[in-house]
Parts: sequence; structure tokens; C-alpha cells
Amino acid sequence: LQVDLWQPSSPLHIVEGAAADVRVPRNTTPSLLPFLQQANIQYTILISDLQQAVENQTGGRSQRSRRSLSGYNYEVYHSLEEIEDWMHYLNRTYSDLVQMFSLGKSYEGRPLYVLKLGKRSRPYKKAVWIDCGIHAREWIGPAFCQWFVKEALQTYQTDPDMRKMLTQLYFYIMPVFNVDGYHFSWTNDRFWRKTRSKNLRFHCHGVDANRNWKVKWCDEGASLHPCDDTYCGPFPESEPEVKAVAHFLRKHRKQIKAYLSFHAYAQMLLYPYSYKYATIPNFNCVESAAYNAVNALQSAYGIRYRYGPASSTLYVSSGSSMDWAYKNGIPYAFAFELRDTGHFGFLLPEMLIKPTCTETMLAVKNITLHLLKKCH
Repeated sequence: LQVDLWQPSSPLHIVEGAAADVRVPRNTTPSLLPFLQQANIQYTILISDLQQAVENQTGGRSQRSRRSLSGYNYEVYHSLEEIEDWMHYLNRTYSDLVQMFSLGKSYEGRPLYVLKLGKRSRPYKKAVWIDCGIHAREWIGPAFCQWFVKEALQTYQTDPDMRKMLTQLYFYIMPVFNVDGYHFSWTNDRFWRKTRSKNLRFHCHGVDANRNWKVKWCDEGASLHPCDDTYCGPFPESEPEVKAVAHFLRKHRKQIKAYLSFHAYAQMLLYPYSYKYATIPNFNCVESAAYNAVNALQSAYGIRYRYGPASSTLYVSSGSSMDWAYKNGIPYAFAFELRDTGHFGFLLPEMLIKPTCTETMLAVKNITLHLLKKCH
């Protein structure tokens, strides 16, 4: 039986007593369900017609007036082309606060755009790095990155916290890290996860861009097989996208004090380490930042997030961007797993974009203000 594992990301992480979410092709359902019954495995059907759910989310898109950038709709999912147009628009319109640049090119030759946000108040400022969309199918990630930028620009004048953040810090925001994969998830396969690099020997595409970093590369929780969803790649930083971001972070490692990466789904706020069960040196500062962020997030709609070291809170995985950032001297490294906990999975409905982003915004502001407070 070929199934697509949604949660956890690798069969190695399936454990007794914990739920696993799987997607099955229509024609295998008749053989899977009796098998589960025989094995005495309890199951619930979360989405009975996935095709319909996908079409509801992306069908009839072009008809919507999504083109006018001044009335850009932050409560729908946007294609890569729309997101890039939006970035160019902000770059032109808010030149005092926004600066757009490219880190390089993706495997398929697309520019890797980043927005630099902040008041040019002094030459040297600390910075926060935010990326979204390392995994292509996790669409709520890029939606949050866009939401963050919108909030920053719209509340800069009126919200003293936001004003403080943009005055004292720069934010580097990469709305779509895995541009090729994200584009592919819009055009070919909604549930694509990896990059789109080619593997000649296996005729499989892509590498898990969150297993491709040079930190305990291809150890536990990553696969050596090119067709697997958690394939670590032929060597660390084999993916041009990972290499470009790693190069940028290395170059600015003295300036960047926080690394925030947005994923879905699980409702968790994770910090290092992912690759081992061990306590980080600045545990107290990071732990209190996480605790406060999760409480701030919950204050909006009562949504509970679990928080803690990634290895024990989620599962052990090697070669992740968060561990790499931490190992390279960025003291606050976090990975968010946004909504939900499996009911919609990667198909989080558009009506949940606003509440998800609103609550996440509270957590991100909380972490940022914590950062400015000097923790000992």
C-alpha cells in the first residue's frame, strides 16, 4: 500500500499510542480499511474527498480579483507569481521601510527573494530572520510571512511595540523559501513537500530542504533514499536554495539574533536541538521566550501550542535549518508548526488564515520584544 504520510513525516517516527495522518489514493481505500480493522487499529476519516477539498481551495482562482495590489487579499492563498508581484509592489511603495533583494537562484532558476524590513535609523542594527515555505505543501507558512509584513507596515505608525521593533531591528523575511516546490504544489501536486532538483539514478525529484543543512547531516530522522519525503540530499547544502540562505546567514551571523522558521502542521513552538536529546546552553532564556510566546498566542483564540526542544516535543531529525542556525551562533532559533493538529492538515481552509496569523503574530512580537530585553 502506497500512502503519503502527513504526520509524522517519516515512518521511523510512527510510535505506538500516537496518531499518524496518512493520505491514500482513492483506489486503495477498499483494501486499507479492512486491513486496519483486522489489525485492530482505530481510524477516523478526516477528509473523505480530498480532491474536492483541493479544488475548493484552488479552483476558480483566476476569476477572483486578486490582481490589484493595493487591495491585496491576505486572507487567501497566493501563487508564487502573485507573491512575487506583491513583493515588487511593496518595494516600490514603501521604500522607506522595505528593501527587496535576491539571495540567488533556485534549482529551476527562480530568484530567491527576501524583504528587508525596518527603519534605516542607524548603520548597524541587530536583525531577525524569518522564513516560510521550506516545505512546499505547507501553504499557511507563506500566508503568515505575508501577514507579518502587512501588519508591520500597517501598524508601524500606531503600535508602539511595532515601532520599537522596526526602529531597533531589521527583519529579513523570505516568504517562500522553496520556490520551485511551492510553484509545483500549485500547478502539479498540491501535496509536494521537497525541492525540485533532479536525481538521475532514481528518477525522483527533490530533497527535503529541512534535512539538507550541515548539522548532523543525514543522521537520525532523515533518509538516504532519493524517493523519500525526508531525503537529505547527496551532500549538505546540495540544494541551491539551502546553500544561498546558509551563505547569507553565515555572512550576517553577528547581526542576526533570531531565526524563525514557519511550518505546518502540529501547533507547536520548537527550539533546538532537533538532532539530539540535550539541553542548549542558553536554555533558560529560550525556554522563557517560548513559554511567553505560546501564552500570548493562546490569548487570542484559546489555541494551545505545545513547546519545547524539537527532539522530545516532535521527533528527532537531523540536518534542520533551526539546529544549523543555532549552531552558527544565532542564539534564538525557533520553528513554528502552525495550525492545525490534523483535522485539515495541509489543507487549512482560507477562513482560518486570519485567526492563525493573528495569534501567530502575537507570539512573534513576544519573541522579538524578549530579544530586545536582554536575557541572562
